[in-house]
Amino acid sequence: MGYQLLVGCLLILIFVNLVMNLYYLKTAQKTTERENLTDFISILIPARNEESNIGRCLQSLVNQTCSNLEILVLDDNSTDKTVDVVRELCQKDNRIRLIRGKPLEKDWAGKPFACQQLADEARGQWFLFVDADTTHAPEMIEATLQLARQTGADLMSGMPRQLGSSLPQKIAIPVLYFIIMAWVPVWYLQSSKGNPRPCVAIGQFMLFNSEFYREMGGHESVKNRIIEDVWLAVETVRHGGKYILADLSQVVFCDMYSNVRDMWKGFIKWMYSVASLSIWALVGLMLAGYLLFFAPFLSLWNQLFVLNIPSPWFLVVVFQVVIILLMRLMVDIRFKEPFVSALFHPVGFVFLFASCISAVAKILSGGGVVWKERVYDHDSRVK
Repeated sequence: MGYQLLVGCLLILIFVNLVMNLYYLKTAQKTTERENLTDFISILIPARNEESNIGRCLQSLVNQTCSNLEILVLDDNSTDKTVDVVRELCQKDNRIRLIRGKPLEKDWAGKPFACQQLADEARGQWFLFVDADTTHAPEMIEATLQLARQTGADLMSGMPRQLGSSLPQKIAIPVLYFIIMAWVPVWYLQSSKGNPRPCVAIGQFMLFNSEFYREMGGHESVKNRIIEDVWLAVETVRHGGKYILADLSQVVFCDMYSNVRDMWKGFIKWMYSVASLSIWALVGLMLAGYLLFFAPFLSLWNQLFVLNIPSPWFLVVVFQVVIILLMRLMVDIRFKEPFVSALFHPVGFVFLFASCISAVAKILSGGGVVWKERVYDHDSRVK
């Protein structure tokens, strides 16, 4: 009984943290009022084997209400038709420029190397790094730049609306935002009182003040990180800059994976990166996540369908399940994710849990993780 009450109390604390996060999280909003943008924006897109995505991404960017921009696409040694797609669009809009990437240099991870090459060619007062699998509302630049100016951010990252074409994707992907909003005290880390602290960053959208970006050393400062986005936020704060995490679900959309196999690889890459920093930290988070976000559903199932006799703490377990589902719904509604994700929360959590186990096993066995046809070891070096 004491254990169940403890879990219930911890879930209440997590609920309070989640509510605070959702309340204080700033939102890049569409507006009918046109912003007078005089700053020149460089939109920078690293692309490796993105023939199925890059066309939609570029089309959404050339349709921006803000036209004072350049769009640089770096072909990171693609083996598909990425270059052909970009070249065709370059002929239709001279704001798009294709850059052929150099062979990956020693001690660099693939994406930081590609992004640094893009930054070296960019001319804007703001550098906006976006992934090739993102698409953007026409008001995206106006909305995000206005928010960056209002907050005085040197770096603004954000949480796009995550799209999924298949049922497994709709179930599993929204779990990631739930974990961030539940676990991380974003409201405290980004408090205006005192110095801001490093927080979660999402590499699908990274908006930098270009002067500050160069001063902090750009992507070279995180050259060997395969989760370079989080480390860029750390470097921003370390160099005295201001970092903001924002809700971008109204203006940025991302379709990360084309199939379940790619989604599995992506989840393992993230968890492998965490495990490479500290296996024990990841194991501790896995245990806490299991006890708080999965075990209550297992307890309720056992009491209803296995034991057939409700225990004295049955109502406590029901409360645990209800508060978890309520938190899932609050996050999914905020980021416009499908209802089915909350409904199948235990299934999505099992997928995340299994990817953690696989990542730990790869670290312990000395194996690497595959991403974009490159194999990285636990030090983010290409094997």
